[in-house]
Amino acid sequence: MPSIVIVGTQWGDEGKGRITDLLAKKVDYVVRFQGGDNAGHTVLLKDKEFKLHLIPSGIFYPHVCCVIGNGVVVNPEVLISEIENLEKQGYSTDNLKISCNAHLVMPYHRILDKAGENRLGKSKIGTTHKGIGPVYSDKAARIGIRTQDILDLKIFRKKLEVNLKLKNAIMEKIYGLKPLDLEEVFEKYKGFAEKIGKYIEDTSFLINQALDKNKKVLFEGAQGTLLDIDHGSYPFVTSSSTVAGGTYSGAGIGPGRLDEVLGIVKAYTTRVGSGPFPTEDEGKTGNYLREKGHEYGTTTGRPRRCGWLDMVILKYSAMINQLDSIALTKLDVLTGLEKLKICTGYKYGDKLFENHPNHQTVLHKCRPVYEEMDGWKENIKDIKNFQNLPENAKKYIKNIENILKIPVSMVSVGPERNQIIIREEDLRKSAFNYNSTIII
Repeated sequence: MPSIVIVGTQWGDEGKGRITDLLAKKVDYVVRFQGGDNAGHTVLLKDKEFKLHLIPSGIFYPHVCCVIGNGVVVNPEVLISEIENLEKQGYSTDNLKISCNAHLVMPYHRILDKAGENRLGKSKIGTTHKGIGPVYSDKAARIGIRTQDILDLKIFRKKLEVNLKLKNAIMEKIYGLKPLDLEEVFEKYKGFAEKIGKYIEDTSFLINQALDKNKKVLFEGAQGTLLDIDHGSYPFVTSSSTVAGGTYSGAGIGPGRLDEVLGIVKAYTTRVGSGPFPTEDEGKTGNYLREKGHEYGTTTGRPRRCGWLDMVILKYSAMINQLDSIALTKLDVLTGLEKLKICTGYKYGDKLFENHPNHQTVLHKCRPVYEEMDGWKENIKDIKNFQNLPENAKKYIKNIENILKIPVSMVSVGPERNQIIIREEDLRKSAFNYNSTIII
């Protein structure tokens, strides 16, 4: 039963899509289990850049079945655009499956998301205005519309009519916005149904059947641990469970189904939107990391906030996700910096926090405690073996391992597929038995 879940360990944008794409060559299924088109995974294939928001990153391999699980919220317009773009570039989407229980993003969700954020003013969360939070709210309130509903237009129309009465009242009376027209929305989604209906099925059954047959399944998360609705820096979080445990409910599998948890760690820290960020650097170093690392949101294009690596949140992520190993991404971005800093604790008043604080006030007002290390100037983008990295780069990685007590099994030294070091000695227990043939 070889199965692995990839999770982000920071505030998202760690490079999960790139690692998923890399590992997908060796698996049979890639399953997205939460989030919506508010997340974006960028995959570079030679001279082409693909930005995926809903379709799993394994779509570039014809042998891989790509599944959008029940924990995902689906904007059909975005999904159809992705499908058409991939097919235009010569990539088939015949191997795509969509859970019949995944909830749909409706036009009123996007409208209310933006209106709600604007109403909050300076206290806004910093959402992408994609309507993700309102969809999950409707799901919890048991008034959501699922993908299976558009397979029966009578059911869909009835649910849409009920929802529009409520949503139009909110839009008009609270926000002073124009109401949506029932017929217009119905006809639009009727067209969507004709294009994506063939992909919809019971994916929970499909995944469990695959695991029973010892197929290799890779579960792909979106966002990061510190954006989890329960365990993140609430309320500046997303609306779904981004941690490894979310795989069970988001894909419809049992607790004994996962063999390995791979945490993706960016070699520094970034976040998008509002919320606490203890190691944020708003000066020269932050700008350097942003420009050299091309730190602009895949979904919105917003500049990411940048800062030094934060081991406090990484220790927390390691605990919450029970990480087995780490893939360290964007190490090359640090090349050229004379000195590097790693945050090993937070200072709040006279108290030192070496573990994640249990109160939001501490996280908002703490001061980072840094350990300084020497940097390196050598170009590392063509290095294939860990031992050939500059000594200071190896010390940086080993320091991360020593603090977390978890092996760094992969090191990304550039954005291309082949610009990654796989430390085979740390992967002997891996369910997939990785070897050098994974690099293409």
